[in-house]
Amino acid sequence: MRKFFKYILPLGLIVLSIVLVIVMVTVAKGKRPERKDTADQAVRVDAIEAEMASLNLSVYSQGTVKPRTETILVAEVGGQIVSVSSNFIPGGFFREGEVLLQIDPSDYETAVLRAQANLAARKAQLADQKARSEQARKDWTNLGRQGEPSDLTLRIPQLAEAEAGVQAAEAELQAARRNLQRTRIKVPYDGLVRDKKVDVGQYVAPGTPLGITFAIDTAEIRLPLSRNDLKFLDLPSATRLEKSQRVPVTLSAEDAEGGRQWEAEIVRTEGVVDEGSRVIYAVAEVIDPYGVLGQSTHPELKMGTFVRAEIQGLRVEDVVVLPRAVLRADNTVLIANDDRMLEVRPVEVVRAEPRNVYISAGVSGGEWVVTTSMDAPIPGMRLAISGEDPVGLPATDAAEGDEAETESGQ
Repeated sequence: MRKFFKYILPLGLIVLSIVLVIVMVTVAKGKRPERKDTADQAVRVDAIEAEMASLNLSVYSQGTVKPRTETILVAEVGGQIVSVSSNFIPGGFFREGEVLLQIDPSDYETAVLRAQANLAARKAQLADQKARSEQARKDWTNLGRQGEPSDLTLRIPQLAEAEAGVQAAEAELQAARRNLQRTRIKVPYDGLVRDKKVDVGQYVAPGTPLGITFAIDTAEIRLPLSRNDLKFLDLPSATRLEKSQRVPVTLSAEDAEGGRQWEAEIVRTEGVVDEGSRVIYAVAEVIDPYGVLGQSTHPELKMGTFVRAEIQGLRVEDVVVLPRAVLRADNTVLIANDDRMLEVRPVEVVRAEPRNVYISAGVSGGEWVVTTSMDAPIPGMRLAISGEDPVGLPATDAAEGDEAETESGQ
């Protein structure tokens, strides 16, 4: 019995342990899932069909709407403001030549009367000197004197002095009338009042600011353009463009009523490179921005509105327009060929925009361009385009294919 516990039992336990290990390994092998053969499995991807097109490229910019002309009204004469137009309020609309403010004209009317009286007196003096000069010449002849009488005899200096007095009086009258006109504050354009600084009863001195107005016949937007943008635009030099040279622009902005659009034209370029941003500014013009002059039918475009601009660029022929996301960093795109095999195709890019890319070579019309993102595309990989029925082979999404690769590696 002692021999059994000392030799036979330990040996039996060792044999039993070995048998149990063998059984467990066998069971584990029996439950292990079969490895899938993914060698010929097609990866399902999204793709779009390439289409050839001929179109005008667009260049995008942005800017703030500003008036063509803005005026700071300043008093040219002093006096008390005796009347203010009902339109002289912030946002008030006025017509060309409308009197916006009236400064007390009484002193200036008196000055005009005084200047008129002075002119009349000067003219009387001139007439007297002319009569005296003519009489002196007659006396010289009647006395039988020979030769030409002197200037002093003919009173030529006195006549010249009288003529100068008339001219000075006329100038004084013109100045008095001009000062009287300056008591009526008006501007030579249809416009709106931006700011009002004075009101009835206030005394103003020459140089006192009265308000700010701006013209509403046209509005302007300065659009910054980079050197790359200029390559796709046909803009002449810095001079104002002729009607046939102007470039169409579509402006857009969001407001409380949703998105709105306005038609404009680039009428000139400033011709100076900004030292800070290294851009050139083109100026777009909108006719009758407030729609009050009957020259346009577009919605009201308020001054100060921030707008986005789509500028019509050069025309390109036979290009393929694709989403910007399909263009890879090395200027290649993924193509699903007729056999639904993956190709990594280099392309020639005419222009790349934030949303679209325009390709002139490398992709033909009718080819399928893969839009699904693939981190490590393998040329020759079998593909299945979403929406098509794969022929003869199972299909899996690109993400599932990656999982299968991982499991196979284990």
